[in-house]
This record gives sequence, structure tokens and C-alpha cells, in this order.
Amino acid sequence: MRILLVEDDAVLRDVVLRSLSDAGHRVDIAASLDEARHWWRVQIYDSVLLDLNLPIAHDKPAQGNGLTLLREARARGDRTPVLVLTARGRLEERIAGLDAGADDYMVKPFDLAEVEARLRALVRRAHGTDDRVIQGDLLLDRKARRFYLHHQPWDLPAREFEVLWELMTPPGRVVSKRVLSDKLSETDEALGDNALEAFISRLRKKLLGSGVGIRTLRGIGYLLEESLI
Repeated sequence: MRILLVEDDAVLRDVVLRSLSDAGHRVDIAASLDEARHWWRVQIYDSVLLDLNLPIAHDKPAQGNGLTLLREARARGDRTPVLVLTARGRLEERIAGLDAGADDYMVKPFDLAEVEARLRALVRRAHGTDDRVIQGDLLLDRKARRFYLHHQPWDLPAREFEVLWELMTPPGRVVSKRVLSDKLSETDEALGDNALEAFISRLRKKLLGSGVGIRTLRGIGYLLEESLI
């Protein structure tokens, strides 16, 4: 998953970042309201981890907090799953977060394993898919973050892994070039079309004999589908 982590506490942010990165997720961080606004508008994410108490730029008037950011995203039609992580644990505060558009709510302190499990659940609901997905002789176990081919563990380079993960979330969904490029790009360097095509080409060769293949829909994107080749 590509995740936006919005948290102003540097220690907690680094702990969560390390945990999610070690689990194989691509994580961008924002420590203030302005940074979060920027990244959430320019990058496509699978989910957002959102703290509610956020600082603002010193040279600007008060602009709100995490709830403001969440309401803005929902108002512009952004349906990215959002898990709120906050010290605000009173019932009325949890209700306010959910009413603002949060999909789930966890109160600090929290367990990192539960955070990742809840993120997986949110993404499953958003895409209407399961933790284990089978197509042809290819199996994706999202909980274990492993692919299996012909019932054997199948290791892929990181970028190819992410492309195939996206194409199977869920399988049968057409994924645009822009979505794939955004998910694979670093924050300071965009992934070009030629690089993306190279990843797709290598995956096509590796999938021969698996019962599935990647079809290009010109001007639209890519589709993982059953194949006789």
C-alpha cells in the first residue's frame, strides 16, 4: 500500500513509519496541516493515517486541524480510506471524527500490528476484495505480503511486486497509467511511462504459464486477466 502518515510527533511518526516500511508499505509523511494538504492533493494513496492535532505554518493564520483536512478531502470527492490516530478519546470526539468522514478511529496509545490490520481491512472494504486473492495459478496473500505461483512462494523486485499488487486489488479492475505511476513514484521523482512499461514487460514474461496475463487497454490502462498463454 501507499500510505500518507500525518503526524506531528516526531518520535511517534518515526516509529509508525519504520513499522509500516518494514512491512513493505510505501509511506509518505506530513508533519503539519500544510504538508498534509499538499501531499493529499498531488498524490494518490491507498489509505491515510491522520492525527487530529496538527501544527500550522508560523507565518499563516489558524487554518484548522486534522478534522478540517478530512472534511476538505471529502468535500472534493476524495474517498481514500482514513484511519484517525489521536489522543482525543472522548465519545463526542470519536463521533466528530467519524462524522467528518473518517473510516476508522484509534486512540493513542495503540498497537502497531493493529494499525496495519485495520488499514488492510479499510482497503479491503474500499476495493471489495479479500486478504487472499487467487487468479489462475497466482495467489496474493495480502496479510503475509507474499505472492505464490504454482503453490510456491514467488519473490519479485519491489516495483514489480507493487505493480502486480495494484493489478490484483481487486483483479479484473482496469488500472490507469497515472495511478500506477503515482503509486510507484518517489516523492521527489516521478516514474516515467518508459520505466512503467519496462516493469509491465518484465511481469508479462514472468507470468507466462501462470494462467493470467496483463492486457494493455490503449489510452485507459492495464488489466490483469485469465490467459491461455
